Amino acid sequence: MDNKKTKLKILNLLAEKYPNKESIYERIIHLQSQLALPKGTEHFMSDIHGEYDAFFHIINNCSGVIREKVDHVFSLRLTADERAEFCTLIYYPKEKLEQLSATNRDTPEWYLKTISQLLELSKHMSYKYSASQVRGCIPHRYESAIVELMSTRPETDEAQYVYHRKLLDSIVQIDSGADFINAFSVLIKRLAVAHLHFVGDFFDRGSRPDSILNLLMQQRSVDIQWGNHDALWIGAALGSEVCIAAVIRNSLHYGNTDVLERGYGISLRPLATFAASIYPDAQPLKALERAITMIMFKLEGQLIKRNPDFLMNNRLMLEKINFNNNSITLHDGKTYKLNTDQFPTIDKESKNPYKLTTDEQHIIEDLKSYFLESTLLQSHVDYLYKKGSIYTICNGNLLFHACVLLNDDGTFREIKFDGENYSGKSYFDYAEQRARQAYLNREHYGLDFMYFLWCGRVSPTAGREMKTFERTFIDDESTWNETSDPYFKLIDSEEVCVNIMREFNLDASRGHIINGHVPVQVRKGENPVKGNGKALVIDGGFNKTYHKKTGISGYTLVSNSRGMRLLQHQKIADVRTALKENRDIESVSNTVELQNYRTTIGDTDFGQSIKDDIADLQQLLTAYQNGSIKPLR
Repeated sequence: MDNKKTKLKILNLLAEKYPNKESIYERIIHLQSQLALPKGTEHFMSDIHGEYDAFFHIINNCSGVIREKVDHVFSLRLTADERAEFCTLIYYPKEKLEQLSATNRDTPEWYLKTISQLLELSKHMSYKYSASQVRGCIPHRYESAIVELMSTRPETDEAQYVYHRKLLDSIVQIDSGADFINAFSVLIKRLAVAHLHFVGDFFDRGSRPDSILNLLMQQRSVDIQWGNHDALWIGAALGSEVCIAAVIRNSLHYGNTDVLERGYGISLRPLATFAASIYPDAQPLKALERAITMIMFKLEGQLIKRNPDFLMNNRLMLEKINFNNNSITLHDGKTYKLNTDQFPTIDKESKNPYKLTTDEQHIIEDLKSYFLESTLLQSHVDYLYKKGSIYTICNGNLLFHACVLLNDDGTFREIKFDGENYSGKSYFDYAEQRARQAYLNREHYGLDFMYFLWCGRVSPTAGREMKTFERTFIDDESTWNETSDPYFKLIDSEEVCVNIMREFNLDASRGHIINGHVPVQVRKGENPVKGNGKALVIDGGFNKTYHKKTGISGYTLVSNSRGMRLLQHQKIADVRTALKENRDIESVSNTVELQNYRTTIGDTDFGQSIKDDIADLQQLLTAYQNGSIKPLR
């Protein structure tokens, strides 16, 4: 079929939705007007690592944006304490209303005043959106009433004032004030953040990544760039036995088995029984960790041997152990003493130390069944594939979790898979393809790649040589040093950043590289802004284990129509403290980029899609006008 016939076929399909000139006029007017509106606010977060309380509070206060809007609208009418309590009500309406009810403060007069204030704030925050977009942000059950309230102008006319007051009085009189406060809080949060970018690593260290994903799935507009910890859990959920072993080992090591047992319903009891039988003198949790660690090293060895392209031979450790003197000779040629001689599941006479015992095989098969049958875990992985990718390009910014592999001189490192060389963007695209094959086919070829993404030295989501064996069995800390890709140092160079942006066909004069993965040590003076503002590393260590190292409690990057700000969170109050003391996140705002112009929707990726739609509609209009397509009505 030639291009003319193809285009005519497409226009005929479009005519089913816009059957006459009048419907096209209406749609073009609507779309054209949207292009002139300010760009919606984007939030970027990274490396939350199971820290649900922090994530919950940041999602609810929208990284301080709501507090800024409340201060702007009410600074002359409400005291600082009143504004703080009003913000807490927006963040946690159900809990705050229960607190107010217990002290009999939720009077009809209070409801009238509070709903009026919520309405005023909502109107102020809605001005950068079209009417249809605002309507889409309102919880459906309250849509008509809130739209009516948002449309009133009591300050302009006596009749409008009376109508406006009657609407508010009716809400309170029928005892629906609490429901409308909840609805307004949802609307305000949706207006505050148009889109959320999550630059990887939901899992490990913290105890409830499952709750984080449950909350994230309620957000209206999200994209995700997979981190190496996410890849590991995805691989486990898809049935990779080595990923399963590593997930359980990490959970035991970080002391957060709640996510396995309470979150996803994965029982560790058979493993615990097995561990107690082979390590009878060890503490139960230590025995569990040692048992699953050895299973992991064996399965990892099998994976490495069948995937030479992974370049992971440095992790083949079991075959290097000298059981006669309980030592190991590493790749540097030096011999080190091991901190244990307990290797009960390794056949020391065998030439294959990576073979599982019969009991180990039964254990890993049992655990695999739990992972595959966990309904919640499977739904989370489906969501991660629906919303996620290795990298994302959005509004001129390049988002990925860890690194673009580089040589020491800043050129792109070539990696060979299946006889083909990949580098830069082509390597990211290849990794994306392999990860999706894992999801679709669930065969060794794809599943093994998920483990490689977790810990491969040349993995684009890891980029460092992990020393798990050395940290487990060798006390000499000089063996623990983990070599990282040159990217993590070279990203300080503006020239390197510009070259990476060009590799992905982006305008380096306007866009940015945004990644996480490596906590920024603010305490030591490290700056998250790299390459003269071209790159932003937004891992500020949300997880509590990082707070002493980084000196802060995480970052949120905020991009609005006027530029970019990096919010450096000093202390994040838990929900109980927030409710009791009306405490908020203590944050320092640093301007990364301030524009002397306002970015409109027309300047964004969404704006380009709108322009494409307008062009199609104009072609259909021309077809109606010249008679090549007959209007349907």
